[in-house]
Amino acid sequence: MKILIIADSNDFTWAGGSEYADVLIACGDTCDQLILEAAEACGCQRVFAVKGNHDLASPFPPPIIDLHLHVEEFENLRFGGLNGSWKYKKRGDFMYEQSEVDAFLRAFPPVDIFVSHNSPRDVHDKIDNVHTGFDGLLTYVQQHQPSLVIHGHQHTDRETIVGRTKVLGVYGYRRIEI
Repeated sequence: MKILIIADSNDFTWAGGSEYADVLIACGDTCDQLILEAAEACGCQRVFAVKGNHDLASPFPPPIIDLHLHVEEFENLRFGGLNGSWKYKKRGDFMYEQSEVDAFLRAFPPVDIFVSHNSPRDVHDKIDNVHTGFDGLLTYVQQHQPSLVIHGHQHTDRETIVGRTKVLGVYGYRRIEI
């Protein structure tokens, strides 16, 4: 399966080419117009997304499927996700206390691919008191061992292994094959 991932893009139009992808995954802080243009240009059969801490509170337009605390199946893989970042300031959409994320994910079912705006705690964190991962997501990864966790927010392109899970940080866009 070919996957196109977009995260934390300030662009309003897609300039990443038209190489085919089965699925587009948007990890937040990316405008809907860019997601839709990329999906069309690359012939994506499914478009999955979560919101970031800089996104508007309005729902995604079709055919974008919001994965926040929701599971979708495609090609025998289960996709699930989580919006936002930790609450590092008083106001803003899609910002959560660490305890809220713990509660969200405590009963969330196992998935193969977990899509998040933020990373698991201590994975790709920055020392700036803004780009800190979620404790609850780290616990979820340790308990359920999804094959892949894809996140944005930290503005990094990195891969880290946590147990049997590959955690992939994306900044801009990236293509992978699984």
